[in-house]
Amino acid sequence: MVMGELTQETEVLIIGGGPGGYAAAFRAADLGLDVTLVDISERPGGVCLFRGCIPSKTYLYISELIHDAAHAGSMGVTFGPPQINLNAIRNYKGKVIDKLANGLVSLSDKRGVQLIRGRAVFEDTDRVRLHESEVSHIKFRHAILATGSHPTPFPGVPFKKGGRIMNSTGALEMADIPQTLLVLGGGYVGLELGSVYAALGSRITVVELGDRLLPGVDSDLVRPLQRRLESAFENIFLNTRISSMEEQENGVRVTLEGDVENPRQKFDKVLVAIGRQPNTKSIGLENTKIKTDGRGFVIVDDQQRTSDERILAVGDVAGGFMLAHKATYEGKIAAEVIAGQRSAFDARAIPAVVFTDPQIAYCGLTEEQARRQNKSVEVYRFPWKFSGRATTMDAQEGLTKMVIDPETGRILGVGITGRDTEGLISEGVLAVEMGALAQDLALSIHPHPTLSETEMEAAEIFTGTATHILPKKK
Repeated sequence: MVMGELTQETEVLIIGGGPGGYAAAFRAADLGLDVTLVDISERPGGVCLFRGCIPSKTYLYISELIHDAAHAGSMGVTFGPPQINLNAIRNYKGKVIDKLANGLVSLSDKRGVQLIRGRAVFEDTDRVRLHESEVSHIKFRHAILATGSHPTPFPGVPFKKGGRIMNSTGALEMADIPQTLLVLGGGYVGLELGSVYAALGSRITVVELGDRLLPGVDSDLVRPLQRRLESAFENIFLNTRISSMEEQENGVRVTLEGDVENPRQKFDKVLVAIGRQPNTKSIGLENTKIKTDGRGFVIVDDQQRTSDERILAVGDVAGGFMLAHKATYEGKIAAEVIAGQRSAFDARAIPAVVFTDPQIAYCGLTEEQARRQNKSVEVYRFPWKFSGRATTMDAQEGLTKMVIDPETGRILGVGITGRDTEGLISEGVLAVEMGALAQDLALSIHPHPTLSETEMEAAEIFTGTATHILPKKK
């Protein structure tokens, strides 16, 4: 250690200020622990707030407004063509981020959480060195690793700031609206950002290696979205891969392999959305007892403990579903474990939401998972064409489904596609977590006319009491 370097001590060091990190910091502080949070940014929020969830959902809301204004003509209300002010859109996004980030700074101050800007690297199992910081070293009793993840680049083509080949961060900076945009990857990131750029005027081509969009999501939930995107996007190429990609001065030249009429094509820009990798390199894990798996994710138990007794890990860096709300849940568990409480990750239903239009949301056991596991289940679907509220909104392409244990009637999983599923899925999460029966949900009076009724009526199909759909003949 160099003489004159500033060293601090803390009970709990949080490395990473995303939803997992700041949730852990706040919970630990609430439990009376001395907490220091280190992040490369000046304010907490992480990728989710600054370069992910919040900016993308801000843009997606704007794209919904554009779609709704165009669609209103069929209802007798006509708006003029949208006037896109890209600078104003970026400024609005910035205001949203600033408001939330400043709120987190205020909460940190009021909870007594010390915020330090810097990049932490482990020197030992109880100490880190900080780079790009006024503090040189921090000695800790416990640490929670919450360093997150980063986008996976196309093999052999690294991302360059301001380049034509973008990751999600570059796409969200929205330097311009390209005439043509190739989206590599048919997962939720590619489809969400593709939807935004399509609404703003880009011609979108999606290339997906698999045989359908959103691999891993039940196909009946994806179908309404795919139909919508087939009209909103210029091309959707399934079972197709890109064998080469070359950035040129006035575009990106790519070679496609698959059922494509023209394998050599050129696009103004390319968005690479093929997954994310954990931020575990160059942070000194070799100086700890932490173990990682073959993909670089930190191995943890159900209490978020790593193989180093002093260090826990949460969020993307610990693998599993890379979702902000899962990271938050894990962060609270890690803080409670350090404080000596009996806490463990025991969630039965982690909800996932695809914020396209229509949205897709699901939790618990999916139909396709049940099939792969040879589980005996019954699946009940309530099409939104029978929903009064969906009809008033001209959103009849939606669907609500339940995966139910036929012997006990217990709800094992819920899936919904349609408008505002982001809020509807929470009832499904509660049902799965509580071990609710379909009868419980069917007998709970839902307000009319609402989209939430579709969950009640899906459960009523199981009990044989559905009002707006004919019962099965016995």
